[in-house]
Amino acid sequence: MMHSRTVQIWVGLFVVAGMAALLMLSMKVSNISAFTETEGYTVTGYFENIGGLKVRSPVTMAGVVVGRVASIGFDRESYEAVVMLNIQSEYDNIPADSSASIFTAGLLGEQYIGLEPGGAEEVLKAGSELALTQSAIVLEQIIGQFLVSQADKE
Repeated sequence: MMHSRTVQIWVGLFVVAGMAALLMLSMKVSNISAFTETEGYTVTGYFENIGGLKVRSPVTMAGVVVGRVASIGFDRESYEAVVMLNIQSEYDNIPADSSASIFTAGLLGEQYIGLEPGGAEEVLKAGSELALTQSAIVLEQIIGQFLVSQADKE
């Protein structure tokens, strides 16, 4: 009787440890750690296509996370996506003529925004607009262009 109770306790502990590991994995994959609000300033970028970019996606510069995507909207006049970026306040010296591109990271295809610094003396501040943006690369469009160019050759 004592032996089966010990086995049941060990199985229970193993199940609890497995559930805790799954919870931590799901939090890591869903980027739940980004729910905390950080102090910073907001800048705006206009993109023709944002692909699978989501709110709370990272904004990086030289591989370092400098902010998060605060919101995504649609401009009815220019027919472009409006992306608001919340940049952490410690990164207050980013040149005003910096460019933003949408990249894909990892096997899961998480999309993020990468900032490339410009050379201007002025820096980004609250309410600034990114002058240069590069939209997400859509694989279907590239394949379609390739197929059309191959058909034109024949």
